[in-house]
Amino acid sequence: METINTALCSSGLSGIVFHAPFIDLHPGFKLAGSWERSKKLIQEHYPDVKSYPSLEALLADDQVILVVVNTPTYTHYDYTKQALLADKHVVVEKAFTTTVAEAEHLKELAQKQGKKLSVYHNRRWDSDFKTVKKIVKEGLLGDIVEAEFQLQKYKPTLSHKQHVEVPSPGAGTLNNLGPHLIDQALHLFGMPNAIFADIRITRLRSQVDDYFELILYYDKLRVKLKASFLVREPAPGYIIHGTKGSFLKSRADKQEEYLVAGMKPNTLDWYTEPESEYGLLHTEKDTKVIREKVKSSQGSYLGYYDAVYKSIVNNQPIAVTAEDGINVMRIIEAAIKSSNEQKVIALL
Repeated sequence: METINTALCSSGLSGIVFHAPFIDLHPGFKLAGSWERSKKLIQEHYPDVKSYPSLEALLADDQVILVVVNTPTYTHYDYTKQALLADKHVVVEKAFTTTVAEAEHLKELAQKQGKKLSVYHNRRWDSDFKTVKKIVKEGLLGDIVEAEFQLQKYKPTLSHKQHVEVPSPGAGTLNNLGPHLIDQALHLFGMPNAIFADIRITRLRSQVDDYFELILYYDKLRVKLKASFLVREPAPGYIIHGTKGSFLKSRADKQEEYLVAGMKPNTLDWYTEPESEYGLLHTEKDTKVIREKVKSSQGSYLGYYDAVYKSIVNNQPIAVTAEDGINVMRIIEAAIKSSNEQKVIALL
């Protein structure tokens, strides 16, 4: 089996939690190491890998085939560009970049260099979203007329991550959490015709947006995307209504929680939701009205890296393309314009 030596641009939370465990687990990847600036952490978790003193040193390593750009969003364009020019394939964290223009340029550069470029929209492999996708694709609700995806928490205190809370390109909840919801919506329903957005600051002392509500307009469908940090009692994370029925599903995937706790994704039941989190399906089937719980699909971010491997080694289509990342950026830019001007913005 061909091995893809992979290096991270950071060994912080993103690297240790979301990337390294799955790179290490997949038989087709080998973790080469990580670029580390001050704290040298990568070898505490993976003793046999390298700690690169600079990005230049990482990119100069001829053994490295794939680079994971998992640094703050405002660095994504520059670091991804450097990696592509160094003849590396690249996985870049969400949000792809800070502007549509930057994202489009990286896509063009990857094509010119003949390299694979993918955005890490790992939430497509959440157990809850995979369950929703299955219900929608099987047509169990008929024609979808309304959908609502929400990320709700009660977290009145601000994050300790300065790049998230200080006003700068790529900061704020729309750029941080928005890509998860936006990509899930686009993955299911495609690009909308127009968008309306309400983006606000709701928490004391917050300097960047910490609330948003987006309405995506399709021909016969409306999709609402919402995130808030002041919700003690959340509604279902997914609410979908169609011409035949409805599906309600909690946002219950705990892969992140388990990974932060140090658990490894190497069990056969990773990640399986408990029965208490099964979604509620209320629809018509074979002329009969049914109302029943639906067993959740199994989630695993390993699926993302397996798709990356097959793309690089077997030249299969990339599961999350640069164009997917560009479309998310188009929604974000249009949402900011809509909120500022308080009007619907056409996209198509």
